[in-house]
Amino acid sequence: MKEAPQRVQSLAIVERYDQAVAYLYPIIQNMPRRHGRYRDKLLDALLAVPGLIYVAAKSNQVSRIYNVDAALAELRWLLRFAAAPAQKFITPHQHEVASVHLAEVGKMVGAWQKAKR
Repeated sequence: MKEAPQRVQSLAIVERYDQAVAYLYPIIQNMPRRHGRYRDKLLDALLAVPGLIYVAAKSNQVSRIYNVDAALAELRWLLRFAAAPAQKFITPHQHEVASVHLAEVGKMVGAWQKAKR
């Protein structure tokens, strides 16, 4: 019976994350072809998070929740790199909007971590 709220929470996190993906995916796909390796790395990081969330929800292990948090941190770094003045793969506004989406997800993951401790 205790797992039901956790699964509901994990689904809420995925639904919130879906909004971030819906915003970021077309932006990432429109990056210049010459930056294909970086674009692929960013897409891999973006698309890996839901799987990690589901694994964390199913395993009922706090360490898996930390893996989700680490994946979000990596994604935030990749986006900071993309918005850096030297690269300018995305605009500062796009970075700001994406950061807001990811911050909401991060807050939910943080609350999940706190609840599991």
